[in-house]
Amino acid sequence: MKKTILLFLTIFFYFETIFADVKIKPLLEGNVEAKISVIVYESLTCGHCAKFHTETYPKLKKDFIDTGLVKIEFRSFPLDLASLNASKIAHCKNDGKSDLLHFLYENQKKWVQGETVEDLNKHLKDLTIKYENGLDFEGCLNDKDIEDHILNDRISGSKKFNIQATPTLIINDKKFDNPNNYKKLKKTLEKLI
Repeated sequence: MKKTILLFLTIFFYFETIFADVKIKPLLEGNVEAKISVIVYESLTCGHCAKFHTETYPKLKKDFIDTGLVKIEFRSFPLDLASLNASKIAHCKNDGKSDLLHFLYENQKKWVQGETVEDLNKHLKDLTIKYENGLDFEGCLNDKDIEDHILNDRISGSKKFNIQATPTLIINDKKFDNPNNYKKLKKTLEKLI
C-alpha cells in the first residue's frame, strides 16, 4: 500500500511540475535563423493594426518572410479589454502559429462592434467558432497563463522600446516609424540584407 501511495505521489508531483510552468509560444513566422528580426507590437481592436495585416503584411511576407530573409514575431499590446480578450483567443491553441491572429484582423469589422465588452466578446466568439470549431472560447478567456504572457509582452514593450502606439515595428531592436508605409519598410529591410 505504501508503495502505491508513493508511486501515486511521485506521478502526481511529476505532472504538477510539468504543467505548473506552462510556456506560451510566441506567434512567429519565417526563418528563425534570419539575419533580420521584426517584432510587431499590436492591438487587435486597432484599425491601423488591421491595415498593417491586410495591406502591408502580405507584401512583407511575399518579399521577405517567405524568402527566408526575415523572421517576424507578433506581440500583443492590448489597448483595451476587448483587445486583451481577442489576444487570448489568438494565443489559445499555443502552437506558435499566427493563422487565427490574421483571421481576427482580416475580420475585425465583424467582431469589433457593439457598446460593451460583452457585445464584442459575443461577436468575437461567434466569428471564432466558425473559423476554429472546437476552440474552448471561455477556457481561453479564463486562461491566466495566456493572460500573463500577453500582459508581459505589453509591459516589456513599454519598458524596452517605449511603445506608446500600435502598430509599432521593431527591426533588429530598433523602432521603425510608419509601419504602414511599405515602400519605406522595404527600403529599410533591403539595407539590412
